[in-house]
Amino acid sequence: MCLATPMKITEINGEKAVVSSSDHNHTVDLNLLKEPKIGDYILAHGDLAISKLPEDEALKILEMIKELPNENH
Repeated sequence: MCLATPMKITEINGEKAVVSSSDHNHTVDLNLLKEPKIGDYILAHGDLAISKLPEDEALKILEMIKELPNENH
């Protein structure tokens, strides 16, 4: 099963962005987002940014993911 995970935009290059979560960097397409900015938290699924998240909500989700048993992440 795949989940959309919160990631932080660290770099924007046109319609693509470099996003990070923990020690992982990834490039995603930004076409579904309105006015993305460096520092925004987004939900990414595969290579697609699907929505923006408030920072406090993103951090809560990331903390919950850390607390999961470490068998699949």
